[in-house]
Amino acid sequence: MAELTAVIDTEEGQRLDRKSLRVVQGGSTDFEELAKDCVCFANASGGQLLIGIEDDDLQPPTGQRVDSRVLDRIRKRIGELTVNVTVIPEIQTAANGGQLIVLTIQRAIGVASTCDGRFYLRIGDDCKPILGDEVLRLANDRPSFPWETLTTLQISRAAVDPEKLESLCTQLRASDRVKPTVKEQSDQELLDHYNLASGDLLTNLGVLLLGQRFDRARLGTAPVIQAICYDDQGVKVNKFCWDDHALSPIELPDAIWEEIPDFRESYEFPEGMFRTQVPAYEEAVVRELLVNALVHRPYTQRGDIYLNLHPDRLEVVNVGRLPMGVTPSNILHTFRRRNDGLTRIFHDLKLMEREGTGFDLMYEKLLVSGRSAPRVREDIDSVHVEIPRRVLHPDVIRLIAAADQQHQLKQRERIVLGYLASTEGMLATELASALELTEPAALRPWLDRLLDLQIIGQTGRTRATRYFVTPSLLRSVGLDRQTTLKRIAPHRLRALVEEDISRYPGASAPEIRSRIAPEIPASTLRDALQVLVTSQRIRPEGERRWRRYFPPDPSLGTPDEPIEDALPCPKPSPEQGSPPGRHSQSRH
Repeated sequence: MAELTAVIDTEEGQRLDRKSLRVVQGGSTDFEELAKDCVCFANASGGQLLIGIEDDDLQPPTGQRVDSRVLDRIRKRIGELTVNVTVIPEIQTAANGGQLIVLTIQRAIGVASTCDGRFYLRIGDDCKPILGDEVLRLANDRPSFPWETLTTLQISRAAVDPEKLESLCTQLRASDRVKPTVKEQSDQELLDHYNLASGDLLTNLGVLLLGQRFDRARLGTAPVIQAICYDDQGVKVNKFCWDDHALSPIELPDAIWEEIPDFRESYEFPEGMFRTQVPAYEEAVVRELLVNALVHRPYTQRGDIYLNLHPDRLEVVNVGRLPMGVTPSNILHTFRRRNDGLTRIFHDLKLMEREGTGFDLMYEKLLVSGRSAPRVREDIDSVHVEIPRRVLHPDVIRLIAAADQQHQLKQRERIVLGYLASTEGMLATELASALELTEPAALRPWLDRLLDLQIIGQTGRTRATRYFVTPSLLRSVGLDRQTTLKRIAPHRLRALVEEDISRYPGASAPEIRSRIAPEIPASTLRDALQVLVTSQRIRPEGERRWRRYFPPDPSLGTPDEPIEDALPCPKPSPEQGSPPGRHSQSRH
């Protein structure tokens, strides 16, 4: 019962969704929609459907009962309506006594579809259709027999490198992520347990991690890594290469970190009477980049991994595209494994997490150290990830350290504070975009506690809501900043614009902005100009980039109506000070 309650209370996401009992029971059943959802989960990582919970609820209705005959009907109909989908339905009782159906959908071997040839994929908490060439990409990402489990080279399990086998088994037995019953197994049994061998032969994964150097080279897709250093003119000045296949993917991150001298450089920043050293590259970030490149690359495709070290950044270029369903715009919240066996071993060796928290860690480490967030770019056959080297905002380090020491911030809160501390504040839409959220309403879990603790403040309402670090926190850590007009009230900004136009008739919008407040977003100034034009406080001439603004025509007289009355009043938000809801998606 405790386990079921924990599942029910979990938010909908990549592996969990909720459905009404009407989908499978009663007079309005919709097994076609249920089949589509099952295909979504099967083509992703599997998951569970909790059938019997209404929208916006976390528990089934008290006293709800499920007809046991529905289970057989679900098995039959899903089998008829889908291809390559396996489901396991069972009736469970929630803490409030209501019954529901927990439908477990297993990850498909190969590609799942509906019986009429439609393909879907679970991405975050949405079910997305797959069309056109994307179907071929899904099939390539989801082979019927994973590359890791094949015995392509027909190499005997006795041909392993004994040193690598001993090292791997020693590390696994020392890890607290490995079950005691697994640690008790012999070395040969561990090979079977981790799918490194099949019968008398090594699998491709076994050759990759434990094979002799020559056998690893014969795979053809074993990773080759090139690290190239450039000067500020883009000229190559140094190069490191790991192309002899002597090291397995498990050994490569340590070797690369130790051999490249740029990773041991640091900056010094004054801190009162002392100086603080900040590494040029955070070790945790670099190792996470290397592990991601090694674990998530498609091992059915040839290509080197490049580490391009520039004076201001590190760029990691990996062969292949992102896994199906993952894009540069959702990579912070969406995770899909491409190589399950390799991921499992790296996780058990404590080299990575399996929950897709690697990019969260990179965001946190970079923003907390006063740098900008990582940049991800996807080309036709490669993925590029850039991280900055230089610390742009050294005062952010002290600010976040002080707030964290006092309030023990969560990872999400440190990421948000890093964004806001490195700016003069951000609009809700800007912050949601930076955090790869679909709408400003999704900011609530990230912001609520920071607002309650008065670490950050806010001004405006709905789409004009702006968040910023509170001045009291800045003063408490000695980081008082120069006052700017970035958070100026709209009516004060309009007054400044009117005054400027009266002094400089015929001015364009960029000219006005350059004189009164260059730090104000151009869109904010455009809104102020539009309000003044609508209320006849100023007079425009021309269109688009040739538009100029003049004082009102004296022959028409001065408007007596207050400017606030000339505009439609926005509806007050239901809760003053709360982040905007779904109606605030447009950028302001």
